Amino acid sequence: MDSFFVRYRNLLVLLAILLAQIIGLAVQVRRTGGGHSTLDSSDGSGVRLIRLWAQAIVSPPEQLIHSSKLGSTSLWQNYVDLRHVRQQNQELQATIDRLRLEQASLLEDAKQGQRLQALANFQEKYIYQTVAAQAIGSSGSEQSRVFYIDKGSGEGLNRDDAVITADGIVGKVRDVFPHTAQVLAINDQTSGAGVILATTRIRGILRGNAAGQLQIVDILADKRIQKGEIVLTAGGDQIFPRGLPVGVVDNVIQDPERDSFIIVLVAPAAHLDRLDEVLVVTSTQPRFSDQQQQDLATSEALKGSEAAAIREESIKEQKKASEVMAERLPGLVDPSLPPDQQPVNGTANPAPVPHPPPAIHPDRFTPGNVPATVPGAPSDATPATEPDAKTPAKPKKTEPKTSQPQKDQPQNNQPGGNT
Repeated sequence: MDSFFVRYRNLLVLLAILLAQIIGLAVQVRRTGGGHSTLDSSDGSGVRLIRLWAQAIVSPPEQLIHSSKLGSTSLWQNYVDLRHVRQQNQELQATIDRLRLEQASLLEDAKQGQRLQALANFQEKYIYQTVAAQAIGSSGSEQSRVFYIDKGSGEGLNRDDAVITADGIVGKVRDVFPHTAQVLAINDQTSGAGVILATTRIRGILRGNAAGQLQIVDILADKRIQKGEIVLTAGGDQIFPRGLPVGVVDNVIQDPERDSFIIVLVAPAAHLDRLDEVLVVTSTQPRFSDQQQQDLATSEALKGSEAAAIREESIKEQKKASEVMAERLPGLVDPSLPPDQQPVNGTANPAPVPHPPPAIHPDRFTPGNVPATVPGAPSDATPATEPDAKTPAKPKKTEPKTSQPQKDQPQNNQPGGNT
């Protein structure tokens, strides 16, 4: 060791002097923000080179130690300490499944609540008495389109009651059981309903075809029927009340069996393929709330008072007219009757038939004044003519009066008669 220092003494001294100078320069020189090196200034701006070199030497080992610590921690937490992760995963999966079921149940309850609210609002505003029911099953056949509801005769349902929804008609009750009923949908081939087109006012019969589509049959070809026209119930079938929505016209095709007739295909207003809640019309008698009944009673009372006032006014006008008539026609007054029993003032006959006044000179046209005629005698009914001033008047012939009738006297031209 002594030989090394002795041997390289001059070189080691030179290196020590150079190192001391470099350290001294590093202490005095500062590195500015622009990357330039300057001598030590009084403002203290910049970083000393000695600090930069020290940081460059110390930072890599420090970063290596920190990264090693993080890696070991991550390795322990993510790979080594996993004893309870599988159990926690199973518990979390079960919780997720349960929450999904609850979410589906709540969503279905929300949708059902919305449907029931809409149905309740329609039932409250509908004028006829209805019973709410829920579809509980179908026939399970493609050819027969019937379904069952959870209401029956115990709830007041009868055969041929109309089944509707807030959107439109659904069908009619086919069979009634104590607490269930079978409903025949309107798109069945054996079903039927009387309908009317809202715009053109054309009537027809609604029934289903083999494919389950609604169609209106027995309609003459008419170019006024257009796609999108609203179809309503006509009320003539005595099942569905008048004015309920049925659907809209979807297409118009030619009847293959009859050339002059057409078939109108109808898109149903109600969702016949996904029915949940329905209304059964149990009575077609209008029902009113207490407020509506009070309003109707008030209206009837006002109408009765107005009718009485109009009647009194009419009676007054009739009396006034009769008085005016009595003043203008004095011949209607009978002088042989007291004033309170005159025909124009009597209450028994408000409008008596006026009698003509008696004739001053009776004539042959007056009943009961025709004189008896004698055979051979001139008739008094012959109108008398005034004698002309230039024509002399002829003397009248007089016949002797006899006590016996003329038929008992013998004629002069008979033999043995008096001359």
